Amino acid sequence: MTVAQPSGQGLYDPAFEHDACGVAFVATLTGIPSHAIIEQGLEALHNLDHRGATGIDVNTGDGAGILMQVPDAFLRTHVDFDLPRQGSYAVGNAFLPTDPDGAAKAKATIEQIADEEKLTVLGWRHVPTPDDSLSDSSRSNMPRFEQLFVQAKGSPVMGLALERLVYCLRRRVQHETGVFFSSLSCRTLVYKGMLTTHQLELVFPELHDESMESALVVVHSRFSTNTFPAWELAHPYRMIAHNGEINTVKGNRNWMRAREALLASDVIPGDLERLFPICTPGASDSATFDEVVELLHLGGRSLPHSMLMMIPEAWENNESMDPSLRDFYAFHSCLMEPWDGPAAVVFTDGTQVGAVLDRNGLRPGRFWVTDDGLVVLASEAGVLDIPAEKIIQKGRLQPGKMFLADLAEHRIISDQEVKANLAAAAPYGEWLHGGRLMLKDLPEREHIVHSHASVTRRQQVFGYTEEDLRLILAPMARGGAEPIGSMGTDTPIAAISDRPRLLFDYFSQLFAQVTNPPLDAIREELVTSLSNTIGPEWNLLNPGPASCRRVVLPFPVLDNDSLTKIRHINRDGDLPGYATHVARGLYDVHGGAEALRAKLDELCAEVSEAITQGARTIILSDRHSNAELAPIPSLLLTAAVHHHLVREKTRTQVGLVVEAADVREVHHVALLIGYGAAGVNPYLAMETVEDLARSGVYVDIEPELAVKNVIKALGKGVLKVMSKMGVSTVASYTGAQIFEALGLSTDVVERYFTGTTSKLGGVGLAELAEEVRRRHLKAYPTDGIPLAHRLLDSGGEYQWRREGEPHLFDPETVFRLQHSTRAGRYEVFKEYSKLVDDQSE
Repeated sequence: MTVAQPSGQGLYDPAFEHDACGVAFVATLTGIPSHAIIEQGLEALHNLDHRGATGIDVNTGDGAGILMQVPDAFLRTHVDFDLPRQGSYAVGNAFLPTDPDGAAKAKATIEQIADEEKLTVLGWRHVPTPDDSLSDSSRSNMPRFEQLFVQAKGSPVMGLALERLVYCLRRRVQHETGVFFSSLSCRTLVYKGMLTTHQLELVFPELHDESMESALVVVHSRFSTNTFPAWELAHPYRMIAHNGEINTVKGNRNWMRAREALLASDVIPGDLERLFPICTPGASDSATFDEVVELLHLGGRSLPHSMLMMIPEAWENNESMDPSLRDFYAFHSCLMEPWDGPAAVVFTDGTQVGAVLDRNGLRPGRFWVTDDGLVVLASEAGVLDIPAEKIIQKGRLQPGKMFLADLAEHRIISDQEVKANLAAAAPYGEWLHGGRLMLKDLPEREHIVHSHASVTRRQQVFGYTEEDLRLILAPMARGGAEPIGSMGTDTPIAAISDRPRLLFDYFSQLFAQVTNPPLDAIREELVTSLSNTIGPEWNLLNPGPASCRRVVLPFPVLDNDSLTKIRHINRDGDLPGYATHVARGLYDVHGGAEALRAKLDELCAEVSEAITQGARTIILSDRHSNAELAPIPSLLLTAAVHHHLVREKTRTQVGLVVEAADVREVHHVALLIGYGAAGVNPYLAMETVEDLARSGVYVDIEPELAVKNVIKALGKGVLKVMSKMGVSTVASYTGAQIFEALGLSTDVVERYFTGTTSKLGGVGLAELAEEVRRRHLKAYPTDGIPLAHRLLDSGGEYQWRREGEPHLFDPETVFRLQHSTRAGRYEVFKEYSKLVDDQSE
């Protein structure tokens, strides 16, 4: 797909391609096609006009479109070639180049690919598209519209079998020619573009032809949030129309890319590799969602099944849910992470049409059913003027619930019936019982207590300060909650700091804004989940008992004993399918950037080899550093291995657990999870609070309780960070990369933090290695003489200290401000202003 939008430049990043829109469907339970349904759909679209947007020129729309059943009667009278019987041919609107030579070349290539995919091209039909209602901007990007008609070679092929054939054709055409099809199907046809709701029928006047009939339509008015509109990015897509935002889409795309190596299907013909990538680069979140729904559906699942895999309701904490349905969701959580964010998604395969709402209910959806079988669902009331006496059922879509109309069965299928049938379709409970392991059920291992000297030496290596102990860890150990501080900071960003800063400090958290609401993680705790699983995934298109052979982590933060359970999970030889490999993230500290780069490459290769040898969990550890070997920053190591495995398409074959001593804050844990870690063991933070509790310094409770409180505080903090971005589950947050790099070089970001937003370059591996060396030198001074007056730096990040981080407001500036106001001396105030404004020294 060639999307007509600018590439990333300056502060603009096309990765933020989201939209917030109006969506509706109109259908008749009789299943009898009519032109009236199309007209009602267009009326509903007009009434959603305020949901869309325009450019500075009101004739430049963000997007509008309509999906209908294939209008067989209309098409037969508007083509100059014979069509086979209805259902045995497929048709779709192609977005071709506007120049005749380019269009002819593209069509010839498409016909060649069709022949290779065992399809016969019946012909092409030019779609009349008067453009006098368009702005110059819309007209300049407008493609040439032609409809392609194909059928299977040999004996007639209909239904899903034909859908799968044309799916392969469409994806190959998209990858090999860049030609976009708004749809190519024997069931549905889509008209859409970079239009306003009123322009749709002006650009496609055939929508008013009385012979164009359908029993259902889906319409959509687009508001492209933070992004540029494009003809291809208008809705509806092939199976869905979406109002909302997929906040975790970066991670979802990475996971889908990694899953491609395992994909195989008995029903989609040929080698699937020719169809990759499944998620088209440069597409919007809704387009990516549609591509995955389509794969799941054509791979053998019903459309409702596919939707509930991607947008499951909040089942984790719902004790009143039917056990079989809980088993259904628990099993599928081993196959795919939720696509999280506020979303109302309308979906259809041409026979069933329905909608599902995200688990938080953060997008509206209202429906009406009339006494003559008309069904309307829309993002708000009033899209059609329906007499009240004709309405026999109405309501609003509930969080996590599904509304489904089946035109073949001529009825509304309730949410309960849909889910009960899906839950009973396979013995999910038996599969879970036989394959899933709970972390608490693994054998206990010996707890090791470290000496004060050992803890202190490692605190020096990993840059701990007195502030970390007093202001961060001790309050968490005492109260089980993240310490509270005032907003804002008046210290330099990490990239320009004179002190060696942790790599975590080079990243900032993104948060929900514009049309994207955050969550209240306290009052909406029922819909959140901190549970995750580790272990290999299997073929997404052929699930079975092996698909849930995973270890369930109830919490993303692991104590040292829990990590030991995972490390020695197969010590007794009774769980060979859960083998663990430990990769040591240590490098020659005197080798600088080259040694660091070489060790990262070596560790990536080591992990790949471990997977080949049967490892199913990788522990990335920085334990056992010494005077010669320094620890690689855990975030750098985690991101490097994660993206290496994504590129190798082996990421889903293992779970990543991080054993890291540089982790002691919520932000640190959130970053590691965001870059692929399923679990984080901040072992030195645990050992530090144990040491503080034993010595009675800052912490006056039992060591075991102190450790539990720190784990609780870090977990609650991660939930708070997730909720600020509108993400409900840690499974969705894993690998989602909802961060922005600040002050890291382009080389570092592209190689190790691929896909991360970065608007300010700077620090490379050389500077990161130097920061590691400076921290390491405090623990292992070259002259062998440690600091005489203290064991740890004072810090100075949160409170000004003479040897700490410089602050905008220090004793000198505060003194001058106070002196100027008390004495009423303007010249002293000017001195204060100069000190605050001039930070160049």
